[in-house]
Amino acid sequence: MMTFGTSLLIGLSAAESLKNKTKKSDHHSFIISSSSGGYKGCERLWSSCPRQSSALSLISCSDLLHSLQLPTSSTSLLHTMAPGAKRGILERLKAGEIVLGDGGFVFALEKRGYVKAGPWTPEAAAEHPEAVRQLHREFLRAGSNVMQTFTFYASDDKLENRGNAVGFTGQQVNEAACDLARQVANEGDALVAGGVSQTPSYLSCKSETDVKAIFKKQMDVFIKKDVDFLIAEYFEHVEEAEWAVQVLKSTGKPVAASMCIGPKGDMHGVTPGDCAVRLVKAGADIVGVNCHFDPMTCVKTVAMMKAAVEKAGLKAHYMVQPLAYHTPDCNCQGFIDLPEFPFALEPRVLTRWDMQQYAREAFNAGIRYIGGCCGYEPYHIRAVAEELAQERGFLPEASKKHGMWGSGLEMHTKPWVRARARRDYWEKMKPASGRPLCPSMSTPDGWGVTKGDAALMQQKEATTKDQLRPLFEKADAKN
Repeated sequence: MMTFGTSLLIGLSAAESLKNKTKKSDHHSFIISSSSGGYKGCERLWSSCPRQSSALSLISCSDLLHSLQLPTSSTSLLHTMAPGAKRGILERLKAGEIVLGDGGFVFALEKRGYVKAGPWTPEAAAEHPEAVRQLHREFLRAGSNVMQTFTFYASDDKLENRGNAVGFTGQQVNEAACDLARQVANEGDALVAGGVSQTPSYLSCKSETDVKAIFKKQMDVFIKKDVDFLIAEYFEHVEEAEWAVQVLKSTGKPVAASMCIGPKGDMHGVTPGDCAVRLVKAGADIVGVNCHFDPMTCVKTVAMMKAAVEKAGLKAHYMVQPLAYHTPDCNCQGFIDLPEFPFALEPRVLTRWDMQQYAREAFNAGIRYIGGCCGYEPYHIRAVAEELAQERGFLPEASKKHGMWGSGLEMHTKPWVRARARRDYWEKMKPASGRPLCPSMSTPDGWGVTKGDAALMQQKEATTKDQLRPLFEKADAKN
């Protein structure tokens, strides 16, 4: 049975038979939805579209089509994907489709009590698989096309860094994460992406051979579990990202490379454009940025990458998976330098309406892989999916419980709340923080520490009080 958000192309003959019903052109593509109780009309997503109830109203109302501004030709973006017939990431992107990523697992699961802030390691995949599975499932319902394995910081050197004792090997964590992502991806039209990220070994100036060997251990699991494509994400230094791409490319699978940089470039001053060109030359099929900066900053950074790649005569696809926090006051290091990181960032969270603006800006910039990172919850991804429903041709299942632009508020008991059931109200909203003594922006720490600095040398042993004392003193002196 089709689920809500699955779309079906109705041919010309079917449309002709409904010509009198719709009173519109017979060259329409229609959305069909269902529930566990059988087929029914699309939920009212725009106030101009009434609910449908008759048998013929399996076809969505023409008002909804008009609101979505869907193509009126018989060749529509709408489609139904048969089980087992999933197209690959590059096939989708080459066709001009929008691919939606997921959100930030480490932050979301830390708030839920399954990840420890500090090491930010993903042993929850093996320790609490039900929690990871549920978050995957919520992102799938919200519209995500990619279930990224929860393998951020799942390299052996990170799992055992600074006294971290997770109780699982890197292989166990990576295998469990792959299994969970695949299980949920198979519940919908989603792909599985195996991900690697920056390593303590690189920051500690280990050799290229040593760092690549760490990536290869994770990659071997991804190949064993037959993920659909690979992502090298969250890299502050383009050199390490290149090494990761070179390792992952050896598999023959599509490779995406995403750096956690802003418009100023990586931690050694390599510009976003030069980073992108180097990554494409290393073998990346998709390039972009994730984390560290807010959505608009990340879109700007990817636009710089895109311009440089095109100027170099190279070809690539582009991705963006930013923070869900406003960070206009960040410097080159991003939100990690903000004094609120990581436990007081909530006042900076983007609203769902901010997310719709981000989705539109990313699409207009030519970015077709659009997702989120730290701070992103499923409702943020749903907002992205709803903003791009016109281009994608369907809505996610989670939109069944969400009235577009607050239209569900029409049912509220209080009249002043019902008055907010309109798009222009929410588009003009400037949310208050409720914190009268708080500043609107912060002063980043800006210690200027990067690879090669003694303070970044990593160790297996727990951080000692003697090691912490000078850090506390330095922080107090700066404040």
